[in-house]
Amino acid sequence: MTASRVTVPRPYVLASVVTLVLTVIATVVGLFVPGFYRDAPVLLPQVYGQDLLTLVVAVPTLAASLYFAARGSLRGYVVWLGVTGYLLYTYASYAFMTAFNELYLVYTTLLWLTLFTFVGGMVRLDADALKQSIGEKPVRAYVTFHLLLGALITLLWLSEILPATFAGTTPPSIAEAGLPTSVIYSFDLGIIVPAFLLTAYWLWKRRAWGYAFTAVLLVKIATLGGAVLAMAFFMIRDGQSVPLPQIVIFGVLTLTSLLLLIKLLRSISPEFGRAPAEPATMP
Repeated sequence: MTASRVTVPRPYVLASVVTLVLTVIATVVGLFVPGFYRDAPVLLPQVYGQDLLTLVVAVPTLAASLYFAARGSLRGYVVWLGVTGYLLYTYASYAFMTAFNELYLVYTTLLWLTLFTFVGGMVRLDADALKQSIGEKPVRAYVTFHLLLGALITLLWLSEILPATFAGTTPPSIAEAGLPTSVIYSFDLGIIVPAFLLTAYWLWKRRAWGYAFTAVLLVKIATLGGAVLAMAFFMIRDGQSVPLPQIVIFGVLTLTSLLLLIKLLRSISPEFGRAPAEPATMP
């Protein structure tokens, strides 16, 4: 069996480096410049929590995974993609949902940088090599986790959307924030939930891209779950009510995603990577 190497082209390395710099600027300004955000008070703890997790966890993880991916690590490559996916979700939310401020152009720049890097990085990922590296290990736990997350997110948002739809009103989370609609509803129900379901199906069928998207989604969920817990901390400190079951559920999901991610990364042979070859064909 001949080992191949991961390659991260220079444009993606440069895009990630610029992403790191701009992300540090955006989070430091957001966290430490008093009164910088102009959003409704109910939203402020959420953006502070997001900024804190991004600065403390996502930035160092992106830097470390980029370093190892550039040195030919397949493990580093999938973590790099996952954190980039988290930042794409984060700054798409900021660009579309937060009130206009002096960092608006930074948010939109981060949006296209992370989109460019994530799409380009996924296209170049050798999903067949990743599957071969992991081998024929059981996938039931990963499939179950994808389906469970898809169901929980759907039920969570529909519990707010359907009553308002039938009553002809607006969900309280939208009305209290003074927003025309919820970008998070749209992203989660329009992109994230279908991604979980499709990944679960591909993985159950042992298709290569099921393994690839599983690795990336686990990284994203671990970071996003941590961000939700950070948001809950700021909300409680601000005097807002956060149901204990919600904290417990997100805590369990975050811990589970971390454990599954560690298990998956340990399954990847360190000698496997990717050489500049033709990428796997998407199903």
